[in-house]
Amino acid sequence: MLSGKRVLLIIGGGIAAYKSLSLIRLLRGQGCAVTPVLTQAGAQFVTPLSVSALAGQKVHSALFDLTDESEMGHIELSRSADLIVVAPATADLMAKMATGRAEDLAATLLLATDTPVLLAPAMNVRMWEHPATQRNLAVLRGDGIRFVGPDEGEMACGEYGAGRMAEPEAILAAIRAMLVQGPLAGQHVIVTSGPTQEPIDPVRYISNRSSGAQGAAIAAALRDLGASVTFVTGPAAVPAPDGVRVVAVETAQEMLAAVEAALPASAAVFAAAVADWRVLNAASSKVKKDGTGQAPALQFVENPDILAMICRGDMRPKLVVGFAAETDDVLGHARAKRLRKGCDWIVANDVSAHTGIMGGVENSVTVISAEGEETWPRMAKDAVAAKLAARIAQALHD
Repeated sequence: MLSGKRVLLIIGGGIAAYKSLSLIRLLRGQGCAVTPVLTQAGAQFVTPLSVSALAGQKVHSALFDLTDESEMGHIELSRSADLIVVAPATADLMAKMATGRAEDLAATLLLATDTPVLLAPAMNVRMWEHPATQRNLAVLRGDGIRFVGPDEGEMACGEYGAGRMAEPEAILAAIRAMLVQGPLAGQHVIVTSGPTQEPIDPVRYISNRSSGAQGAAIAAALRDLGASVTFVTGPAAVPAPDGVRVVAVETAQEMLAAVEAALPASAAVFAAAVADWRVLNAASSKVKKDGTGQAPALQFVENPDILAMICRGDMRPKLVVGFAAETDDVLGHARAKRLRKGCDWIVANDVSAHTGIMGGVENSVTVISAEGEETWPRMAKDAVAAKLAARIAQALHD
């Protein structure tokens, strides 16, 4: 139940606005108070009377309302709620948020708030896939904005694809996940993820096959338990989850700096596949073949050991979890790594080509600690993440 919670619901201008009426009913059925804000475009699809009747409150739409603004109403509205929900979140609203525009009440509320924000995008598939919208999506995710949807399906325009607003029940579930306090509420957790890229020259680099899927799933699972997550990610194929603070890096040295800057933290999970070496004599321009058939002489130097440095540092988190991706003698190497690095747990997995784990959707891990070893059955990476996050929550409360 959401008794005692307050949601500020911004209804954007799109055919999916009619679903906002069902969302209001669902929220009020959970005991949640809903303060509606209807944009000028949104009023073309649903009437203020319908919204007000279902919400049981006045509908706000004008930025320069004499009565409200005599009390700085837009500031009060933006901060009196536990959560701001934008449904539907149109391409225009997302663009305004990403660029910091405040030309109407909805955009001003979103710019003036320090309240968590959840967007339910809804637009034509071409608009959703447009590079401008995807850039705005990346900016908003980096700002910690959470998203639910969009779904794929047939659209009012007759096209098919991603862009349908999530169903009201799915939006309600996302709202509950954000408002119902989890066991990690008030805890800051750092998660590293993805590969690093170590440049050879401006065109080429040394990297690995990590997709970042497991790290992203872990960050999402910790977020869902209420943690404030700083997600330090290399150039991963899998996008960062919503609702976490994203710090994008490329090299191991950049990742170390980002992790150090994110401290202090209650826990840190080092799921990134960090390159062991970097090129000492990386070229400032593209290396060319010289016709001799001789390959260029690359000089390598060891990268900083991020896990070991954090474990031995003055700001060491209470719980430090490392990963050991191995191809042979998996448990032996992982046990030695835990002792050598000084971390509390090591999550060991076999990433040999035949397992399909690196870059795949499943994982099979053994969690090694001073108390013993626990081997989990092969399961989806999301399930591994949920189980690991629950174990982290328990450890931090012990």
